[in-house]
Parts: sequence; C-alpha cells; structure tokens
Amino acid sequence: MSPTSHNAPIHRRGLMLILSSPSGAGKSTLTRDLLQDRTLDLTLSISVTTRSRRTSEVDGIHYHFKSRQDFERMRSQDDLLEWAEVHGNFYGTPRPPVEAVLSEGRDMLFDIDYQGTQQVLKRAARDVVTIFILPPSMKELRARLERRAEDAPDVIAKRLENARHEIARWTMYDYVIVNEDIQRALGEVKSILIAERLRRTRGEPGIERFVKGLLDEK
Repeated sequence: MSPTSHNAPIHRRGLMLILSSPSGAGKSTLTRDLLQDRTLDLTLSISVTTRSRRTSEVDGIHYHFKSRQDFERMRSQDDLLEWAEVHGNFYGTPRPPVEAVLSEGRDMLFDIDYQGTQQVLKRAARDVVTIFILPPSMKELRARLERRAEDAPDVIAKRLENARHEIARWTMYDYVIVNEDIQRALGEVKSILIAERLRRTRGEPGIERFVKGLLDEK
C-alpha cells in the first residue's frame, strides 16, 4: 500500500443537531446564522405544521404548511420522525429527508421543542446532539417577544407562561447556552458541532479503515 492510498476523508454518518428554546430566546436567529455559514454545510430540517402561515413565512422554506387531515395521515403512516402539539397546533419532522442526508455523511439542523426532541432521542439517540438555548432573563425574553411584533398581548402572555415550563426541561439536553450575546452564542454552538463531528463513534467504521491503512504502511 502506498503512503497516501488511505488518505481519503474519513466517512462518517451525519448527525442531527437539535436546537430548542422558548419562543424569543434566539434559536431561530441561531438557526439562520448557522445555515448561512457555508463552511458548516448544514441542511435544515423543514417541519410540517398545521398552524397558519405568518406573513413573513414562505411555504416549503420556513415550514410545510399542512391541513390537520394531511398531518394525521402522515402520522398514521409513520412518515414523521417526531411530532408535537404546541400552542394548539401540530408540528412534525418528515422522516425520509433526514435519513437521506445522514446516510450521505452530512448533518441536519433541527429547530424543535422539547417534546419533539424526546421523540427523536427515542428513535435515533446515537445520531442526535441536543442544545437548549436560554434567555438571559425573563424580562429580556418578554422584551424580545414584544419587539417581534407578531403576536397579540394575550399570545405573548401565553408564550411566557409556556416558556417557564420549557425552561424547566433544560436537564434533558446535552448542552445549555445562555443567549445574552448572539455572536457568542453562535460561536458556542459551532464549537459543539465541530467537537461532535469528531466523536469517535460517529466515524468508527471509517476510522477503522483509516487506521488499518496506517498500520499496513511499510
């Protein structure tokens, strides 16, 4: 064997990077910034949902907007990797696109809540890395929701109430980040992703072949 014949990139199975947070804590901004960094080569998992489309959203880019009947059909056919009811609406992750990306050795980014996260972990724990994003304070969380100007005051109040329940689930996650400064939080998420990509168990078959090549060198 020549000294360079085993030097091809080590193939690994892709991972699912899950970001969760209460509404307004910053996961949508982090998701956008991670996807804009082409060096990370992340694919966004686009959820299906039964909620109404906001004026700022595009079908097929932000969500696949479905009727409740269509959603229930996907769920009954086991076409969803996870699903959850949030604020009276249903959300879910289509299974086939996820498996296609991971089998190519690429990573998929998820923006889902703690209910969906637990379902994904039950089905594919070895492929999952979870990060929970916390606001620096409840006062700041309220201010962010109000600045967003997308929800009525009663909806904001409900989101804040739900936020307390979601925040209490922080122990379910591998990593926890306090989003006081978005750039610092972004850097922390990137560091986690880079480290998890190098985890031995994700690339073990490829590493094994690579090491065999090293040991066979004369």
